[in-house]
Amino acid sequence: MRIYDISVPLGANTPTYPGDPPIEITNWLKLESGDAANVSLIRFGAHSGTHVDAPAHFLEGGHTAESLALDVLIGDAIVFELPASCKVIDREVIASACAPGATRILFKTRNSRFWGERGRGFRSDYTYIDEDAALSLLAHGVRLVGIDYLSVEKFQSEDFATHRTLLSSGVIIVEGLDLSEVPAGRYELICLPLRLRDGAGDGAPARAVLRSITSE
Repeated sequence: MRIYDISVPLGANTPTYPGDPPIEITNWLKLESGDAANVSLIRFGAHSGTHVDAPAHFLEGGHTAESLALDVLIGDAIVFELPASCKVIDREVIASACAPGATRILFKTRNSRFWGERGRGFRSDYTYIDEDAALSLLAHGVRLVGIDYLSVEKFQSEDFATHRTLLSSGVIIVEGLDLSEVPAGRYELICLPLRLRDGAGDGAPARAVLRSITSE
């Protein structure tokens, strides 16, 4: 059984969404300085790297990241690969992607190769999911949707309709996946966000892996 780590490593050079806090990882204590142990100090936003969005991200009084259902974050998932020419995931794409009974869909797009462009910084031309596609996902009974960049939403959206449509119906959004090494197909998804209790509960960084359904 093969395991794919689809999480993005967090470091100073990891792109962050414009306006979000930068990622800072520094030494708080160091053995080489005579301290009893190495201890790192970590500062970054809840939507850094691979992370989940909770309803509280855009909805007043929405459920927090801590309350997200583990039985949705763990289970069978489809990795659906799109051609490099696809810049927008629309209703037509969803019709092809949603196999009967599919409740978790991860979109592998041209975005995944962006993670290998070290030092380039944030890419605003990423492939995103439009509002019609979000409505179609709901109609197909999808409970979790993932994408391989930092937002499911078009860059500089003014109404955040995709987020609001999905989150208001309880769909968990997983952003910042790296699917570059994962072939299209069916897998078991295990996505565990940090159990953050303080703050707005808008989201949380996560470690996400895929396990192949059949042995290789």
